[in-house]
Amino acid sequence: MKFKLDENFGFRIKKIFVDNGFDAETVLDEKISGIDDKKLFDICIKEQRCLLTLDLDFSDVLVFP
Repeated sequence: MKFKLDENFGFRIKKIFVDNGFDAETVLDEKISGIDDKKLFDICIKEQRCLLTLDLDFSDVLVFP
Protein backbone atom coordinates (compact mmCIF):
# COMPACT_ATOMS: atom_id res chain seq x y z
CA MET A 1 0.00 0.00 0.00
CA LYS A 2 1.21 3.52 -0.82
CA PHE A 3 0.84 6.44 1.57
CA LYS A 4 1.35 10.20 1.43
CA LEU A 5 1.98 11.71 4.86
CA ASP A 6 0.85 15.29 5.26
CA GLU A 7 3.05 17.92 6.89
CA ASN A 8 1.57 17.24 10.33
CA PHE A 9 3.42 13.88 10.38
CA GLY A 10 7.17 13.84 10.84
CA PHE A 11 9.97 11.68 9.57
CA ARG A 12 9.69 9.29 12.53
CA ILE A 13 6.19 8.31 11.40
CA LYS A 14 7.46 7.77 7.85
CA LYS A 15 10.18 5.50 9.22
CA ILE A 16 7.55 3.39 11.01
CA PHE A 17 5.66 2.92 7.74
CA VAL A 18 8.80 2.15 5.70
CA ASP A 19 10.18 -0.23 8.36
CA ASN A 20 6.92 -2.17 8.14
CA GLY A 21 7.12 -2.57 4.37
CA PHE A 22 4.93 0.29 3.19
CA ASP A 23 5.72 2.79 0.45
CA ALA A 24 5.51 6.16 2.22
CA GLU A 25 6.23 9.66 0.95
CA THR A 26 5.87 12.92 2.83
CA VAL A 27 4.96 16.38 1.63
CA LEU A 28 8.07 17.55 3.50
CA ASP A 29 10.30 15.22 1.43
CA GLU A 30 8.73 16.53 -1.74
CA LYS A 31 8.94 20.16 -0.61
CA ILE A 32 5.24 20.75 -1.20
CA SER A 33 4.42 21.73 2.37
CA GLY A 34 1.60 24.27 2.47
CA ILE A 35 0.25 23.21 -0.92
CA ASP A 36 -3.43 23.85 -1.62
CA ASP A 37 -5.61 20.98 -0.32
CA LYS A 38 -7.17 20.32 -3.73
CA LYS A 39 -3.74 20.11 -5.38
CA LEU A 40 -2.52 17.68 -2.71
CA PHE A 41 -5.65 15.57 -3.19
CA ASP A 42 -5.05 15.51 -6.96
CA ILE A 43 -1.41 14.48 -6.45
CA CYS A 44 -2.48 11.62 -4.20
CA ILE A 45 -4.99 10.41 -6.78
CA LYS A 46 -2.41 10.62 -9.56
CA GLU A 47 0.17 8.70 -7.47
CA GLN A 48 -2.51 6.30 -6.17
CA ARG A 49 -1.57 7.08 -2.57
CA CYS A 50 -3.69 7.12 0.55
CA LEU A 51 -3.38 10.50 2.25
CA LEU A 52 -2.75 10.49 5.99
CA THR A 53 -3.45 13.87 7.54
CA LEU A 54 -4.73 15.53 10.67
CA ASP A 55 -6.14 18.39 8.56
CA LEU A 56 -9.89 18.42 9.18
CA ASP A 57 -10.53 20.19 5.87
CA PHE A 58 -10.17 16.78 4.22
CA SER A 59 -13.06 15.41 6.29
CA ASP A 60 -15.59 17.08 3.97
CA VAL A 61 -16.61 14.10 1.82
CA LEU A 62 -18.46 16.36 -0.60
CA VAL A 63 -15.23 18.15 -1.49
CA PHE A 64 -12.88 15.15 -1.08
CA PRO A 65 -14.80 11.96 -1.91
